[in-house]
Amino acid sequence: MVAGVDIGGTSTLVVFVDERGSVIAERGGETPAHVSGEAMVQLAVDLIAELTAETGMTPAAVGIGAAGVVDPVARRIVAASTSFVGWAGYSVGAHLDRALGVPNSLVNDVNAFLLGEVAFGAARGLDNAAGITLGTGVGGAIYLDGALWEGPEGAAGELGHSPSYVVPGHGEEPCTCGQSAHLESIASGRSIERRYRARAGQIAADLPAGDGAALATRARTGDGAAAHVFAEAGLMLGQAAVTLAATLDLGHLVVGGGVSGAWDLIEPGVRTYLAEHPPVSGRTLSVVRAERGSHAVALGAASSARALLTEDALIAS
Repeated sequence: MVAGVDIGGTSTLVVFVDERGSVIAERGGETPAHVSGEAMVQLAVDLIAELTAETGMTPAAVGIGAAGVVDPVARRIVAASTSFVGWAGYSVGAHLDRALGVPNSLVNDVNAFLLGEVAFGAARGLDNAAGITLGTGVGGAIYLDGALWEGPEGAAGELGHSPSYVVPGHGEEPCTCGQSAHLESIASGRSIERRYRARAGQIAADLPAGDGAALATRARTGDGAAAHVFAEAGLMLGQAAVTLAATLDLGHLVVGGGVSGAWDLIEPGVRTYLAEHPPVSGRTLSVVRAERGSHAVALGAASSARALLTEDALIAS
């Protein structure tokens, strides 16, 4: 049995996972992102201890999926949002070594999401796939020839910041990175809400800030402005999928994150773009919603931890 941990900006989830990917037990808590990197990792350690006491099981290895740019070899956070106090530069692996004394791994959260879907979800059994998470921002990951492909600087798969102009007037849409006309400018939860408010005017005044579910409900119940911004997000996502297919000869894209809860509103735009701009290879391009939901990152982290045990066994033999 191994443990997988998802350290997010607001919450942390720990799962105990068997070799089939079944969650034996789980426990969560509020991420102390405003305190320190040490506090964030210690929360994970404490949650693991609570699950061990509850189940009588001790994980043979632990995997961490975390927001930010990570060094998976040094098991250290290289860069992170300023909303995570003391996270950039923190040595997650050293903390786990001291506290748990078992093999441990550190993976970027979007990479962990894709690993979770490859091991136990919508991309199960595939050697080649890509993943996109639509949340507050847009993240991406690439899995080639049976392994994550992170690129020489660890930034491969950052599709959220790929330029695109398929949506009229998109060139002026701002992105959180300071540039404009990116996928994240149209398809992130924050951007979808911003564009809805600009389009709907006074009608949007009573929409609670940050309530993507309420916005999706409006789209499903006849609000044309809401339906429009979700459809445009789908068009942009379709273009990103075709770009991936053309560049890396990938035929499978898994879409997760909170915004994917509105997949019924986004998917038609994806299908429209794929029908009008099919991959030049002629292969079928599959764009599907993730299957493992809020567990995907933790399951992917657990998968990376299990790989450590396999490596140790091979070395021992």
